[in-house]
Order: sequence, then structure tokens, then C-alpha cells
Amino acid sequence: MCRCIRLQALIGLLFLIFMVPEFKAKAQVETIASQRQLFVDDFLVDQLERAELEMHRPVDEGIAFNLDKLWEGKFSLYTTIIKDGGTYRAYYRGLPDVKEGNDRELTCYAESKDGINWYKPNLGIHEINGSKDNNVILVDNQLTHNFSPFLDTNPNAKKSERYKALAGKKVTGLYALTSADGIHWVKMQEEPVLKEGNLDSQNVSFWSSSENKYLVYFRTVDSGFRSVSRASSTDFNSWDQGVEMKYGPTPLEHLYTQQTSPYFRAPQVYLAIGGRFMPNKQVVSDEQAAIMGIDPNYYKACSDAFLMSSRGGNNYNRYFMESFIRPGIGLNNWVSRTNYPALNIVQTGDTEMSIYVNHDYAQTTAHLRRYSMRLDGFASLSAGYAGGEMLTKPFVFDGSALELNYSTSAAGEIFIELLDEKGNKIPGFSKEECQPIIGNELERTVYWNKNTDVSKLIGKPVRMKIYLKDADIYSFRFY
Repeated sequence: MCRCIRLQALIGLLFLIFMVPEFKAKAQVETIASQRQLFVDDFLVDQLERAELEMHRPVDEGIAFNLDKLWEGKFSLYTTIIKDGGTYRAYYRGLPDVKEGNDRELTCYAESKDGINWYKPNLGIHEINGSKDNNVILVDNQLTHNFSPFLDTNPNAKKSERYKALAGKKVTGLYALTSADGIHWVKMQEEPVLKEGNLDSQNVSFWSSSENKYLVYFRTVDSGFRSVSRASSTDFNSWDQGVEMKYGPTPLEHLYTQQTSPYFRAPQVYLAIGGRFMPNKQVVSDEQAAIMGIDPNYYKACSDAFLMSSRGGNNYNRYFMESFIRPGIGLNNWVSRTNYPALNIVQTGDTEMSIYVNHDYAQTTAHLRRYSMRLDGFASLSAGYAGGEMLTKPFVFDGSALELNYSTSAAGEIFIELLDEKGNKIPGFSKEECQPIIGNELERTVYWNKNTDVSKLIGKPVRMKIYLKDADIYSFRFY
């Protein structure tokens, strides 16, 4: 009898859990405050109906600058772009017409006032080939293989250490460097600060405002594949033990570089736009390589650019497995270690941002190329002419209005609806009360009944339902 009662109670409990909505496990409520939200992952996506997250490929804008100085050469690589106020700075490895990894590696520097037109200043720091008329900032072979700097946004950073960098190889470990002007560099200490990992590609670091510490993402190996680990520090000198980054259910691939950095319009999102390496996938024949003058070690594989993201911790979200930037037309784009993106995305216009990619590796035509995108335009919530919908997970925001970065066709439109945590319409914020959103704008405030004020919902868990027809939403934020 007792067992029957227990069985009936268990059946009743299971019924309540699976059949009655109030007894279902509550969805986690995310706190987004006034942070801009991108569609590079499914962080806020609960349901999609006839809509999808769509990746957008950058537009090729041509050569930014050639790597044609005698001390630069066809093995130049591992570029970093930094925007500091009105100055754009480029750092990259220079290596003449010899195999990489030798003692002739240098760190070179270029500059721009708009991110489009670049020049190489004669810095007068190091003597190269009998002259100081060059753009070389470092000659120390311990540091020049993969020197990777950043502009330190830590509010407590010293003015003399506005710029920081990590550089080194597996045999040396990574050294910490600082600079006041981004051109003249000194070691923070004589001993390396990080010794774990393979470290033989670009190891990138930055100050994370969302995690309140320094982070470094460095080369390791996972099951025989080139992969990524990360470590953290509060002072850039003492680092914790690195942890492997996880990629979720996606298959392992060789991630030669990863270029993880905070997106400047949404720093809580770390974007990784790196180089995917496909070993033994040969496109260029031996005969073609001979005609092109390519070193035999650098055409029996190919590579392209990928996009993934992280919101902290040791997890990447690789929502899109397709190539972010496909190799271009011509065999010069299909050799090993070409198509490697530079570190950082920078704004280069009122509506435009740019990413830079090394092209024609191991060839005399080696150069850096610029690609453009609309601001926030990595990916979008997208639906076709038939229309679609997205329902978000519950979230808490801070702000008095909602802003969209979006585009529609002339026939398209967008409606926004705010719901409570259980999915019920909130009076005053329904689809029927929303003013249709039509056009192509970076900053469009949403109106309901000719009103934009959403402040009475601050701090309350809400969901957002988006209706869209022949339209894309690239980002949104409450402000």
C-alpha cells in the first residue's frame, strides 16, 4: 500500500513538472544592462521561427600596404592594428626572403590617420643594412617572431605603460613589454611571464573590462589540432595556469591564429577572427608553385578566416563553421598561411569598420589587405520576404529606450514586442502598438504608441519578440 502511494505521488509530480507550465524549470535570466547585443551567437536566442542568424562576409577594399621593404619580405606576418584616438598603428613581423624562424626577424611599424591610407615612418631607432632610415621598432630575436601589442584600457594603468605586449616562442616563453608611445618598448622584467603552451603563433592579450583582469589567449594543442588556451593576470606580470578553451559540439580544426579581442562597441563580447589552417589540402600544383616562385614548404596546404566569439571563461561559441573570409580568385590566395587576419577590428568611418588580412604569404607580392563592414555587421538576425520571428530568453536591462542597428528592403519591416518572463504581452509594448520599423539605420529608437520610454521595465525580467520581414537586425541595446 505504501509503495502504491509513493508511486502515485511520483507520477503526480512528474505530471506537474512536464505538463503544467508553472512547474517547468525556469529559464535563466540574463543581465544585459545597457550593453550592445550582437547576433554572433545564440546567447539570447530562445526560439527562431522562419528566421536565422546569418553571418555576413566583409568587402574586399584592396591593398592597405605592401610588405616590400628589404627587411620586411614575403614571410611578414602576425599583424596587429591599434586605433589610438586619431592614429592607427600597425605592427607586424618583418622577415626577408628566407625561411621564417631565423635570427633575421624584426618587428616593423606602419601608421595611418584614417585606417585606409598607410605610411611607414623612418623612426631612426635601429640600424638596418647600415642605415637608421627604417620603420623597425624591435630587433631582439626573443621578441620579434610574434610580437603582439595592445592599448591598455585598464583605468589604473600607468601613463608610461599605456601600451603593453607579449612576445616570445616556446623555447623562450612569453615576455611582457610596455611602452608609453607604442613605438619605444622595454621589457617589464628579464624573465618570461608565461612558459606554458606551444606559443609559436600570435599570442594575444588585452585588458578585459567585463572580467576586470588581463587575459592572454595562446597557442596550445588539442588532440593533435592547433588550439587555444587562456590565462589571466591582475598585474600583467604574474599569470595563473592556463586553461584549454572549449568549442562546444563543433569539430576540431587547426586554428593557427585566433585573434581574440573585445569588440570595441560591445566589449563584453570577445571576437576571434583568426586563420584556419587546412594541412595537406593542396590546391597549387608543384609546377604552378615553381612558376610562382613559392617556397616548397608553403603551398601544400591552404587557409582562410573564421569567426567565433566568447563571453568570458574557457568557452568559445563557434556558431558559424563556414568561412568568414574566403580566399580570393587566383592561385596566390591558395598557398599555406595566407589569408591570416590581423588582430583587432577598428572603426574607419561613420558607418564602417575594417579588418585587415595578410595576403600572398611566401610570395614576393606579400601585402596587407583591408576589408570593410558596416558597424556591428558580423552577423544578423535575418528573415526573408515570407517573414519570421525570434523570441529571446528572459533578460534584465537598464535604460529608458531601445535602439536597433538594422536594415530592411522597401517591402520589409520590423516590429518589436516586449513580454513578461512567462511570455505574456506587456500592455503598451505589444506588436500592435509598435510603430513599423523600415529603412537602413545604425541607430533607430523603437516607438510604441508614439512613445519610446521603457524605463518602467528596468530591473524586471522580460522577453523580446522580434517580427521581421525581408530584414536584418545587426545589434540592439537599451540606453
